[in-house]
Formats: sequence, structure tokens, C-alpha cells
Amino acid sequence: MLKLLMVVANKENFSNFAQELIKQKDVDLSWADSGQKALDMVFASPVDLVITDENLKDMTGLELALRLLSVNPMVNCSAVSSLDAKQFHEVSEGLGVVSQLPPKPGVKNALELLMRIRELKNLTTSGSFHNT
Repeated sequence: MLKLLMVVANKENFSNFAQELIKQKDVDLSWADSGQKALDMVFASPVDLVITDENLKDMTGLELALRLLSVNPMVNCSAVSSLDAKQFHEVSEGLGVVSQLPPKPGVKNALELLMRIRELKNLTTSGSFHNT
């Protein structure tokens, strides 16, 4: 089961995206409306992926990604950003952000993200990493 946490101030911008996530049999989706609430939730119960909006009530999505590292350095994060891909990579490097989402992500974005997180989870649980 994939445990996902959506951290958004306005659920309407994520309705199609979230509906696609919920349709998946292996997804357990929770919601938070602020960065601090998300931090508290991740501290209480680990998740596989935090999906954060660009701007939250109390911080930016990238600030949340940075703070998540101190709560659980193994948590993956996907962040909404209006930056171009190069700028986003520069500002998010080292924050555990596995993907950038557009400001109003849709079904295609949900399916791509799920494929990516499933691949990451399979890599970490199958022992596919080898030191050479």
C-alpha cells in the first residue's frame, strides 16, 4: 500500500489529480491543509510520498520539503511549481523532491507520479542497491 499525503490549501486545484490517485487500489491518500499539519502527520505516521502545493497557508512547498528532511529524511516529496524545469532543479536539489508538478495537475500527472513512486519503492524494498 502506498501512503500518500496531499498538502494543499485549495483542494479544487487538485480534484482530477486526487480522484485518479484514489481510484488506485494500492493508494491510501490523506490530506493536510498546512505545512505544520503535514509535518505533524509525517512525524506520527510515515508516508511514502508527500505531494505539496507551491504555496501553503504557513510556508512554501519547498520549505515544507526542507523541513520534512528533519522529520523523516527518507520521505519522498513531489512539489507543485511554476518554475521552469532547470530553475526548479536548482532550488529543489537535495530536498528529496522526486518530481515537479504543474500548478493544476491532472490525471496524466497522477499516473506518471504513481509509476515513479512505485518504481522508487520497489527499488528500496527489493534490495536492488549494491555497493561496488
